[in-house]
Amino acid sequence: MNQSERRIFLIKYLLKENTVYSGMQIPADSAEQKRLLRSLMNIRMPGPADTGFLKIQDEYLQQVNKEKGVIALDDMQELQPDLYVWKGDITRLQTGAIVNAANSGMTGCYHPCHNCIDNCIHTYAGVQLRKKCGEIMDAQGYEEPTGQAKITSAYNLPCDYVIHTVGPIVQGKLTKKHEELLASCYRSCMEIADANQVQSIAFCCISTGVFMFPNQRAAEIAVKTVKEYKKKTGSTVKVVFNVFKEADENIYHQLLK
Repeated sequence: MNQSERRIFLIKYLLKENTVYSGMQIPADSAEQKRLLRSLMNIRMPGPADTGFLKIQDEYLQQVNKEKGVIALDDMQELQPDLYVWKGDITRLQTGAIVNAANSGMTGCYHPCHNCIDNCIHTYAGVQLRKKCGEIMDAQGYEEPTGQAKITSAYNLPCDYVIHTVGPIVQGKLTKKHEELLASCYRSCMEIADANQVQSIAFCCISTGVFMFPNQRAAEIAVKTVKEYKKKTGSTVKVVFNVFKEADENIYHQLLK
């Protein structure tokens, strides 16, 4: 199968699986097909898929991820010992782990083609990630508290693991509690990385998007918490501060110059 044939196969499987959309026509345009496939994956509930589907999905996503271009630590500049800044799509990073800014449900974003990091990570990892997250949450029996962390395989992503953490939501004035919870996110991710012998971790800008944490203060807390953790524990984990906006890139470069 080529990529076009794989995409059609996956769309047909997901349309057949969901009776609400079973009569939907598949568009001829490849860009529209890609959007439809991502949308169907985004709305799919946690659960198993047959081995035939998973084989084709894995082949498709691994090729997509390869075409996007894989970025390793050697492709980045080390600004301070073990500390890096990189601007771009976190799903391209070949680190030991990447950090997902999750919601308290922990099973990903269900809004079709939403541009949040949670949606992107689940899209390019594959449906196995949502299934695993669902199993973790079913076993836990309650929503994920803010400031903690869970770790899963990364499935089809170039990294080895995804570490999921729920950041604080800032509604109104920034408080000391918000700051403490954000620091807890970074500390919890570092702890779970070390516990799983992860050699490198890429942090997204936790809580700075729709959770409305001020970017400058969030970056200050991120750098301070990581440095303090490494000093206190002797951790040798290499840390990438992954940003998507030039403004955030400039903030981190100032903090690490």
